[in-house]
Amino acid sequence: MKFEGRSAAVALLLGAASIAAHAQQQKFPSKPIRMIVPFSAGSQTDILARLVGQKMNESWGQQVVIDNRPSAGGTIAAGIVAAAPADGHTLMVHSVGHAINATLYTRLPFNTLRDFAGVSQLASVPNVLVVAPSLGVKSVKDLIALAKQKPGTINFGSAGIGSGTHINGEQFKVVAGVNVVHVPYKGTPEALTDTMTGRIQYFFSPLVPATPFVKEGRLLALAVSTATRSPVLPDVPTVAEAALPGFDYDQWYGMLAPRNTPKPILDQLSKEVARVLDLPDVRKTFQTQGAVAKPSTPEQFDAFIRVEIDKLAKVIKASGARAD
Repeated sequence: MKFEGRSAAVALLLGAASIAAHAQQQKFPSKPIRMIVPFSAGSQTDILARLVGQKMNESWGQQVVIDNRPSAGGTIAAGIVAAAPADGHTLMVHSVGHAINATLYTRLPFNTLRDFAGVSQLASVPNVLVVAPSLGVKSVKDLIALAKQKPGTINFGSAGIGSGTHINGEQFKVVAGVNVVHVPYKGTPEALTDTMTGRIQYFFSPLVPATPFVKEGRLLALAVSTATRSPVLPDVPTVAEAALPGFDYDQWYGMLAPRNTPKPILDQLSKEVARVLDLPDVRKTFQTQGAVAKPSTPEQFDAFIRVEIDKLAKVIKASGARAD
C-alpha cells in the first residue's frame, strides 16, 4: 500500500510538472521580444521588421523592441543572436546578406547553418538593372554585347563590397561571361547618381530608390533580378526572360532565432508571421517597398537558406570577393 501511495504521489508530481511546463509554453511570449536588425533605422530590413513587430505587439500584448546593430555587414548582429537564450524572446530579421556572409567572411563568430533556427521568410524583393539612356543600350542582350566588345572597360556599381547589389552584379558577371569592373560606393544613392551621369555603366539597384528615376526617364530599367517580374515595374522583364535563362537573384528578408529554440515556439512565431503578412495593410506597405510577402514554415526557411548559401558561394568564389 505504501508503495502504491508513493507511486501515486510521484505520478501526481510528474503530472503537475507536465501541466506547469505546458502552461509555461502556452504563455509565450512572457516578456518583451528583442528583434535585432543588422542595418540602420530606415533601411528596408528595418522597415519590414518594424511593421511585422508592431503587428505582433498588437496581437500578443508584449512589446517588440527593435534593436538596430548596423556593422560588419550584419555579422555583429548575427553574433549577438547566436549567443542569446534560445527561448524565442530574441529574434533577428536579416536579408540575403545572411547567406552571403557565410562565404564572404573567412572568419565568423558563429556557424551560419548550425547556430540559427529559421522562423519564416518574410519577403522576396528584386533588384533592378538600370543604365543611363545615354549609354545607348536598350536590352540586357545589348549590355552583354557591349561588355564583350569592350572587355575590362565597362563598370558596374554597388552599394559596397559584400552588399546584395555587389553580389548580384558579380552573379551577372559570372553567368553572362563578361569581363567588367566592380566599383563599390558608400551606398545606393551614390551609385544611382553615377549611373545617371555615366561614370559607371550599370547598377543592380534596390527597386524602390531606382523606380522614381526610371519613371522620370533618367534611368532605363533593363530587367529585374528575380525569377518573376515585379508588380512595381510589371512591363520590365526578368534577366532570365531577357537574356540569361535560369538567372535569379532575390534580395530576400526573413526572421531567425537562436539554435535550439523549442519547435513549438518556432511554429508559433511562424504562424504569427504568416498571419501578419496576410493583413491587407501589411500587404499594401510591402507593395510600396517592392516586396512580395513570402511566409514559410521554419523547416522551409532553413532549407531555403541552405540552398541560398550554396548558390551564392559559387558566385562569391568565382568573383574572388572577400570582406575580411
